[in-house]
Amino acid sequence: MTPTVRPHLALLVSAAGAMIVALDGTVLLVAQPSLQRDLGATVAQVQWTSTGYLLAVAAFLVIAGRLGDRYGHLRLLVVGVLGFGAASAAIAIAPQVGWVIGLRAVQGVFGALLQPATLALLRLAYPAHRLGTPVAIRTSAIAVAAGTGPVIGGVLVEHLGWRAVFWVNLPMALVIVVLALAVRVPTPARAGSQRPDFTGAALLASALALLVHTLTDVPSRGWTAPLTLLGLASVAGLAGVLVAHQRRTVHPIVPPAVARSVPVTASMMLLLATAGGMFGALFVATFFLQDVLRLDALGTGIRVLPLTALMVLGAPAAGAALRRYGPRRTAVAGTLLVTLGIAGLSRLDATSTWMVTGAIFAVLGAGFATVMVTATGTVVGDAPPGYAGVVGGLKQTAMNIGPALGIAVAAGMMRTNPSSVESLATSAPAMGPASLALAGLAALGFVPALLLPLGPARRKKRETTAPADTSSRPVALDGRT
Repeated sequence: MTPTVRPHLALLVSAAGAMIVALDGTVLLVAQPSLQRDLGATVAQVQWTSTGYLLAVAAFLVIAGRLGDRYGHLRLLVVGVLGFGAASAAIAIAPQVGWVIGLRAVQGVFGALLQPATLALLRLAYPAHRLGTPVAIRTSAIAVAAGTGPVIGGVLVEHLGWRAVFWVNLPMALVIVVLALAVRVPTPARAGSQRPDFTGAALLASALALLVHTLTDVPSRGWTAPLTLLGLASVAGLAGVLVAHQRRTVHPIVPPAVARSVPVTASMMLLLATAGGMFGALFVATFFLQDVLRLDALGTGIRVLPLTALMVLGAPAAGAALRRYGPRRTAVAGTLLVTLGIAGLSRLDATSTWMVTGAIFAVLGAGFATVMVTATGTVVGDAPPGYAGVVGGLKQTAMNIGPALGIAVAAGMMRTNPSSVESLATSAPAMGPASLALAGLAALGFVPALLLPLGPARRKKRETTAPADTSSRPVALDGRT
């Protein structure tokens, strides 16, 4: 008897898989000072507990998505979640900071395996014209996890120590795996047997890892430092070699059908620009809230709470707008809100009230939720048949590189324009130059937003992988039908 398709269970697994990654990133921020004291680590070593993870994730996201397309997304998700939980447990008993750094990189690899699979599950469980609501729910779940992470981390560190923030991932991982084993979703047929492109994978991983490493070092070195320029030049060189290889190989790591998809490419560029602008603005805003308004970490989190709240509440509204008005109009509106929100931050000073800052953060949160839902829904919905995983990996890559780029831009502006930092203590606009530069970065998102489809109607009859049409072909954990 054919198992019944369970799209709602697939949505639950997708949201839970995304949440465990988002929660892990934010709770660690609170635990790092305690970790440093307990293990006698240096500041640089503590920074590498985050950098090593980011490098591994950025390097393997697209590759993981490609593997999911070939071997089955449920299999990759289960392996990724189990590995993520096991690595977390190993970090919790690590005796030295060197072990923590190495295991965080391992955790990043498994995190890369599971993230594209969480998006691909939605594409397999829902027809494209119904993706708005599932994507909105997943976005809200990520916002909840990211917003509550510092609070949960603070409670765990205060009462149980820094190791508890890693132990908590293990039971969560086991629950997700149990739920994943019950999921039954259709899978698109693969066109023939394709050998993995190991050379392309190595080139892509090297280029992405080097790019993220170079960008994360900009705050300490600056944009004009020799090592920064050398890193960017090396990334450009690796990218050129990768493009040349992609054109020659039979089965490239980024398939031509994906590379030629305007909606997919535009959505990734939109996420890159807006995520860069928003996270860079939050980086600068942290200095303002703590150095000008003299707020502690908890007070800073409370002041930024409207951003999280509007991301949670705005995601379902964005899903409804996407269905009614189409990707292009919704993306333009979201980009406008993000740009206005960041520009509004540039006008804050020491006399700004909590109502003003809260309103600006609310606009920023609503705009970014709109962009996230629109871009994610478009990326996943327009994924060529059989390539939902690699498209999901590309989307997650943009979401990793964007924040690194935005923080690098913000830090570079603060290094080259000391007045932008000094003005934080004066009556002049507190975050002017850096915030305006970041608003300009976010505004670049208008270009790809205008390239998105005008309306959603054209996809309704094109759907070939909806559960109702393919429920006779359930997917197994190994990707076979």
